[in-house]
Amino acid sequence: MIVVGAGSGTSVDGIDVAALDLRLDRDLVRARLLGAGTVPFDPDLRADVLAAFPPGRLGMQEVCRLDTRLGQAFAEAGATLGNELAGGTPDLVSSHGQTLFHDVVDGEVRGTLQLGQPAWIAERVGAPVVSDLRVADVAAGGQGAPLASTWDALWLGGRGHTCAALNLGGIANVTVVPADAPTTPTAPASPTPAVRAFDTGPANALVDAVVTRESGGRRSYDADGAGAAAGRVDDELLALLLADDYYAQAPPKTTGKERFHLGHVDAALSTLGREVAHLDLLATLTRLTVQTVADALVPFAPGEVVVSGGGARNATLLHALTRALPDSRVTTSEAHGIPVDAKEACLFALLGFLTWHGLPGTVAGVTGARHARLAGRITPGHGALRLPEPAPTVPTRLEVVG
Repeated sequence: MIVVGAGSGTSVDGIDVAALDLRLDRDLVRARLLGAGTVPFDPDLRADVLAAFPPGRLGMQEVCRLDTRLGQAFAEAGATLGNELAGGTPDLVSSHGQTLFHDVVDGEVRGTLQLGQPAWIAERVGAPVVSDLRVADVAAGGQGAPLASTWDALWLGGRGHTCAALNLGGIANVTVVPADAPTTPTAPASPTPAVRAFDTGPANALVDAVVTRESGGRRSYDADGAGAAAGRVDDELLALLLADDYYAQAPPKTTGKERFHLGHVDAALSTLGREVAHLDLLATLTRLTVQTVADALVPFAPGEVVVSGGGARNATLLHALTRALPDSRVTTSEAHGIPVDAKEACLFALLGFLTWHGLPGTVAGVTGARHARLAGRITPGHGALRLPEPAPTVPTRLEVVG
């Protein structure tokens, strides 16, 4: 089955698209990556999405229009790059859309909002669309994230050592897969599941925000971590940033730009009561990411850490993580057959594939949900909607082939 996965992360770099040929062989999912790429956002749309993140406020008219414009952008990405990678119209599109708000109150997720109306995708591409991938998990008592745990548990299990998948987007999230972890999505939920997944805190979000402001919008990220490498960590500011109580919370937990935005940095600077040079600020915020990721992973003693996301292309960040995790082999997802920028789009394709076959899209207990649930809702394409019989076997392994 040819499935196109599409999504945009909190860095809003563009729409990541991946086409996979996915097949079920009893308890094994075979995934052949047909191709992947990114379609940049129209600059005006990207600016409006960034302005919509907290603490920005939108009226319902703006929300409606943004939902439409994002849906149209995803539709164009699917109809052009998606169809090209798939070699024609795919059997299914699985769209995560763009997260605008993740409503966390006292550690409990009350709701989550992803925009990008799927009807535009179905109309433009012609294939059925699975979308709204997080809400069923939230309704079942889960955090709705990190969804990556579904792919990671199937992909990294059974390697003879504990593996940790680390995605460095706007927010950093990890999945820890012990060597002997049960990976079936319907495994009974437990207060301490064998597979653990959670957001560790900011990855690129704070650095991106500071670079964007300092450059007047001419740059949106610290290319290759060059700015951070040229600066010095301000230990007093770092201590203030590390005092945020999110880091002390036990998983499962999730966060986003509703918490870690430019105002978060400015509040710490205000408490500090003095100026910090721009390059030193970048160095300090980069160290914040490194330290919070390392603090989160060290208790699990992973033998290998597999890094993906835009942060995997930041040499300064990757080298610092390698130093902070001396007992772990730090690699990237490319060493396992998946480009660092394509990992999440591949995940979304897998989730759509599982839903299409009547299989849960989460690992029970990992997100805090009471039960593993099918992910998303289905929008028909141009033809009648004909789903296959539910798969008789729940997969326990995923193999990237080809």
